[in-house]
Amino acid sequence: MQTKIKSILAILLIFATTISCDNYLDLRPEDGIVRAEFWRTKEDVQSAVIGIYSSLLKSPPKALIPTGGTDYTISEYLFMFGEMRGDMVIPGPNVTADQRDISNSNILPSNDLTSWHAFYRVINFCNTVIDLAPGVLEKDPTLTKAQLNNYLSEALAIRAYMYFTLARTFRDVPLKLTATLSDTDNFQIPSSSQDEVFAQVIKDLALAEEYAVKDYGINASNKGRITVYTINAMQADVYLWMEKYSEAIVAANKVIDSGKFKLIPASNTWYSTVYAKGNSSESIFEFQFTTANLNPFYDMLSARPEFTASSKVLEEIFGIDFNDALNKDIRGERASLIPGTNEIYKFTGLNNDDRKSLQESDTHWFVYRYADVLLLKAEALAETGKGDEALAIIQEIRTARKAISLTVQNPNPTTKSLVIDYILAERAREFAFEGKRWFDVLRNAKRNKYARLDILLNMALSNAPADQQQSILAKLKDPNSHYLPINIYDLYTNKTLVQNPFYK
Repeated sequence: MQTKIKSILAILLIFATTISCDNYLDLRPEDGIVRAEFWRTKEDVQSAVIGIYSSLLKSPPKALIPTGGTDYTISEYLFMFGEMRGDMVIPGPNVTADQRDISNSNILPSNDLTSWHAFYRVINFCNTVIDLAPGVLEKDPTLTKAQLNNYLSEALAIRAYMYFTLARTFRDVPLKLTATLSDTDNFQIPSSSQDEVFAQVIKDLALAEEYAVKDYGINASNKGRITVYTINAMQADVYLWMEKYSEAIVAANKVIDSGKFKLIPASNTWYSTVYAKGNSSESIFEFQFTTANLNPFYDMLSARPEFTASSKVLEEIFGIDFNDALNKDIRGERASLIPGTNEIYKFTGLNNDDRKSLQESDTHWFVYRYADVLLLKAEALAETGKGDEALAIIQEIRTARKAISLTVQNPNPTTKSLVIDYILAERAREFAFEGKRWFDVLRNAKRNKYARLDILLNMALSNAPADQQQSILAKLKDPNSHYLPINIYDLYTNKTLVQNPFYK
């Protein structure tokens, strides 16, 4: 085990210390390391893939961040991109000016949080494996074609998830599909449209699915590494954004029909099993933080909170039975948040009563859980006129979570908009503070040429300061404002980029 740990640390050191800061897509091992000292053995390929996962957990060294901004991890970006502009999170006492500006839709290209550097760093690690790992087949006869394909599947899927996130956040972004290995590489890459990025993501996922592992034989690997089921969950998600509902249902059914996942019935250990410990039967893919590699949320949400839950969340999202204190949704009080203080508890709790200490702050980041796939399928069913089947899925989840009657809705199964509203309400309860809220509402608002813009506007107004409501409404009526601007540093270093017109 010590040898393996040392190998992992060695590859991380290679990735971390051989980076140039001359351009925005330049994260690369140096040529000598790439071609001479590395990429010779099966173990080299394995270490490089481990390096990809590690790059999801760790922020780039501050000195290597081109904008000189804050060194956030990918999970922090996922939290902020998915929650800051939603209706369930508000700025906390230690919020930064950049965070507050995005929360209030006062966004400028100079905002450090508009930097996509951390994502392209991971993408380049993936591209490096995709480009150079196949050459190891000729050098190491112990590396089989099947093993190589398994590694390529992981790199392809993680690259796909990075681009999926970028396209949902920025809309049009550069597609860099080859590794940056030399200062002579072309860094002047224009943006591709969101549709083009989604198409590439689906292409990558199709190949990744063909090469994917079903079972690593170790539960932590099955939940912390890419499996075919991670890929299927992501396919369902992407297809919904592309408004390809039949394909989304097929992808979701691959996960559901596998029999590998199940909802855990409500109990006094449900929270600790699903969140505090992680890797449960509800888990599909989680970023694996450990006590040796702590998550970043103890400071962000507890010790020095940059964000708290909106004061409306407990009562309006989960519901409060004032006549029976024991009648409560297991996802709410001291699972998602702490009543009174509105501290976001999901990533810091040990159980329903005790918080983890800083040294124990190892709660994972939950990318896909089984309930996500069920509700993605429900959304696709609703969009294809099968509202009754969608409502049955919602009820299955509500029963498992002991959702209270105050949050029951009884939409007509044939009224699609009402069924979708119920799905969104259930997703808010199920995935509170898991970086999904803004994307869930945007996905549904933009459908059919923004036929449901109202749900996005209503969400934005929920927490907006009274004196800024009209300004925020005016901005959000322009669909271009739903995506972040390209950071001014990236515009400076890549002259082919064109700024989102809302921010010109």
